[in-house]
Amino acid sequence: MSAIAAFSLPPRDRNEVNRGSTSLELMFDLATVVAVAAAAHGLAQDIEAGEFAPGVVRFACSFFMAWLAWANYTWFASGYDNKSAAFRVVTMVIMFGSLTLAGGIRSGLGDEPHWLVLIGFSIMRLGMIALWLGAANGDRHARPAALRYAAGIGGMQVYWNTLIVTVSPEAPLYFPLFALGAAGELAVPLLAERGTASNWHHGHIIDRYNSFNIIVLGECFAAIALIISDPATPELRHFWWAVLCSIIAFSMWGLYFDRNEQLLSRKPGIVLTWAYGHCLLFAAGAATAAGFTVFLSVARDGTVSQQLAALAFCIPIAMYLTALWLVRDRASKHGSMHWLLLIMAALVLASSTFASHALELIAMLLAITVTIRRRLYPASLHAGGERD
Repeated sequence: MSAIAAFSLPPRDRNEVNRGSTSLELMFDLATVVAVAAAAHGLAQDIEAGEFAPGVVRFACSFFMAWLAWANYTWFASGYDNKSAAFRVVTMVIMFGSLTLAGGIRSGLGDEPHWLVLIGFSIMRLGMIALWLGAANGDRHARPAALRYAAGIGGMQVYWNTLIVTVSPEAPLYFPLFALGAAGELAVPLLAERGTASNWHHGHIIDRYNSFNIIVLGECFAAIALIISDPATPELRHFWWAVLCSIIAFSMWGLYFDRNEQLLSRKPGIVLTWAYGHCLLFAAGAATAAGFTVFLSVARDGTVSQQLAALAFCIPIAMYLTALWLVRDRASKHGSMHWLLLIMAALVLASSTFASHALELIAMLLAITVTIRRRLYPASLHAGGERD
């Protein structure tokens, strides 16, 4: 008890200027990269094996756990990273848990309990409980919220432990119970911050979410490199596919990093919509990388139909555009921009009906979208939403 009492994390100044990601946070991102890559790889394998719906479910579950652990730590570190040795040690423990979680995802999800996933996630969550208890000791104003966070995370971890140990991943009830647990996790901040808000830095949080988007777009780059290197000798058609996929990835980057108007208020409803909407956006980015890999598999040996391969990247790209509309353009003050991304998302989905040329159509649509936005607001691509 004396050790717990001595662990104190005072709040950082939420108006601190020039606050960016620390080297420790960037290291944390690297651990998360492994988990995201494992989830995307698993989705591609499932689709190639003809298990589209089960693969999507498994991907959603594994990606949500990876994102949730990242988000838990990111929001906390935004307000309480005091660079102390204790904070750094706990962070490294959480990172080890992230790597264990990634190992569990990578090892495959069969009908046995996901022991590595459970162990890794438990390590991360125990670390987060320790951090929130430290915040409760160091931040008198936010102490009630910090204690509610610690209790909420602990309670939800008991739920996850029970679910994974007692219910087979192949059981019909597993996904509904997982979805119930996900809803409980998303409710924790709502309950914890009632009446007393925790501390976090506005610009720093935007910077951290920008970094996560770079992570998922990096998975697209890995898939593009695979497309180029797949044949034993260089082939023109593989370079063409890689060019099209690159246009798509660059356009996704350009659409996201084109303005500075993000997270315009600290009101709980706006903050939670922005934070949770990004989970869908990030998952869509990682799933797009899986879709590129499936496209290559079809081109190589035709293990799945062209139509299914087209859907494998059309659906996540449309989801990415829709999620970007939700977290940003939905609140746009520019009427001409309000519906652009939703219209383009619908056109991307329609492109899947032209399975043999879907890649060309989507690359063209996204490039046009970026061009339209740049012409309407020529300075927007140079806004401060990115870290130069």
